[in-house]
Amino acid sequence: MSWVYLLVAIVFEIVGTSAMKMSDGMTRLWPALVVVGCYGAAFTLLAQALKTIEVGIAYAIWSAAGTAAIAAVGVFVFGESLTVLKVVGIGLIVAGVVSLHMAGGHA
Repeated sequence: MSWVYLLVAIVFEIVGTSAMKMSDGMTRLWPALVVVGCYGAAFTLLAQALKTIEVGIAYAIWSAAGTAAIAAVGVFVFGESLTVLKVVGIGLIVAGVVSLHMAGGHA
């Protein structure tokens, strides 16, 4: 169940970060409320996941998945640029998480 908590926490973090972009520096009420709610839910679920998943593994997966997903949201929703260097950087982050997981840090 911890892996489900982590997955849902990542989804809330992605939605919260996307809402942060739309909040105009936290000056727009509804997007700002979405940010607060989503991050509250994300951290609560992450805390549940950490009951059985090592913190280094959970946080690495959280940050890599969030980084990759937010980069995609930036490109496809907000019209941000996608360069070869950005793709390589995201690939290196994902490769790092995979190597941590393979090193035996999974529960």
